[in-house]
Amino acid sequence: MSVTPVGHQNDPVIIRELLMDPGVWIMVGLSTNADRPAHSIARWLTHEQGRTVIPVHPKAETVFGETGYAMLAVVPDQDIKVVDCFVSSEHVGAVVDDVIAHKDRLLIDAVWLQKGVVDEAAAARAAEAGLEVVMDTCPKIEWRRMSSEGQVR
Repeated sequence: MSVTPVGHQNDPVIIRELLMDPGVWIMVGLSTNADRPAHSIARWLTHEQGRTVIPVHPKAETVFGETGYAMLAVVPDQDIKVVDCFVSSEHVGAVVDDVIAHKDRLLIDAVWLQKGVVDEAAAARAAEAGLEVVMDTCPKIEWRRMSSEGQVR
C-alpha cells in the first residue's frame, strides 16, 4: 500500500530560484525592532544578498532605508518577487489572502512562510492562485544549505 504525502512539500528547485533571483522582497512583520528575527533576516537579505526588502508592519517604519507600509494594500505598484511572512501561523492565512488579492497588481511570484509558520490551507490557496509557496523554513537557512551543497558561489 502506498502512502500519499499529506500537505505542502517545499520544492528545492523553487527555493533555489527564489533565492538566486535578485528581485524585490516584501517582508510582512518587519519593523525597526532589531531583536526580532525578521530584522536579522532583512539585514542579511539587504546587506549580504543585495536585495531590496520592503517592510510591511502596522507601524509602517522605515527599515534599512526602505519606506515601510502599514499593509500590503498601500504598497505602490511594482514587481515583487517574494512576500516573506514573519507572522504567527494563526495570522498568516489573512496575510496570504492579502497576497492573493494584490498578486496581479504587485506582480507577486511567491509567498514564503518563515520557519515555524505553517498553514496548509493558506498554502493551498496561494498555490491555487498561481503563487509559488515555501513554508516552514528560512531563506538564510536554505541559502546555507544550498551553499554547502555547492549550488551557490
